[in-house]
Order: sequence, then structure tokens, then C-alpha cells
Amino acid sequence: MGSARDGWPGHTGGDERLGVEVRPGPEPGIVVVAVSGELDHDTAEPLRTALDEGITGGARRILVDCSDLLFCDSTGLNVLLRARLAAQDTDARVELAALRPQVARMFAITGAEAVFPRYASLAEALAEPRRE
Repeated sequence: MGSARDGWPGHTGGDERLGVEVRPGPEPGIVVVAVSGELDHDTAEPLRTALDEGITGGARRILVDCSDLLFCDSTGLNVLLRARLAAQDTDARVELAALRPQVARMFAITGAEAVFPRYASLAEALAEPRRE
């Protein structure tokens, strides 16, 4: 298994302002994508890649850990919305955990908060009973 810097699962690279770490969840079919820093037009590609790989890799549930996400603009929001739609096509889910207030505000203003399951923390998301 790779470290956080040398491939799957682990760091998917990208701009120094954004970190994306992918790791398996506690059960098969769950993938955790931890995002840190600033998610915007210039940094969104590593997250897009990680989400696409999770969906095409057969994940049933992709938990995006936003506890260290400091900023998200409309590009970042669109990456998450597109991943959500792609996941639905495979009967998978994209869920958000630990949104900071400034990021949660973007979701509230745009109405996107209504389309994502959201949890106060990653631990709370992982404790959620398994749904088929």
C-alpha cells in the first residue's frame, strides 16, 4: 500500500495549495477522499481525478473529508456536483464530512447543500449504517 505521497491509495498530487489523499474506508466499497487547502479553478484537477477513480473503481460510497478544506469556489463545487451525478449512474454516493463554515456557506448560498448527504465529522459519516 502506498504512502500519502506515492500513488494509490494516497496523495494524488496537484498544486501546493491543494492536497488530495485517497484511502480505503473501513469496509469494502467505501473510499475516503481527504481534501486540504484551497479548491479552485487552478487546483481542482487532482480532486476530479480522485473522485473519478473512486467511481470507476467501484466505490459504492465516497466520503469527502473536508475538515482541512479552507476554500472552495464554484469550480470546486462543480467538480463535486459532477462527481455526484456520475456516482448516481453507478448507484454510488458522494457524501461530505466536516465542512468548515466558510465552505458550508458556499453550499448553502448555491443550494448544493440539499443534494449532498453531509456529516459533522468523518467519524460520524463512517458510523452511518450501511445502505444498499
